[in-house]
Amino acid sequence: MKLKLRKVGNSVALIVPKHVRENMGVAEGGSVYLTEMPGGYKISPYDPEFSQQMELARKVQSKHRDALHELAK
Repeated sequence: MKLKLRKVGNSVALIVPKHVRENMGVAEGGSVYLTEMPGGYKISPYDPEFSQQMELARKVQSKHRDALHELAK
């Protein structure tokens, strides 16, 4: 899909069609994340850094399940 870049004040905006924003679950004023990938870029409503942190947290929870269960009491 080809998207337009338009001048907005001193900036340049990427115009994303309504159906794409709806499919991504974002609205005007929301945030998306631009991630550099091999061969290009990825635009996503999900923060890749947060995803990495959550994966690390899952590993810690799995490894220390019994200790965390005792601390939760």
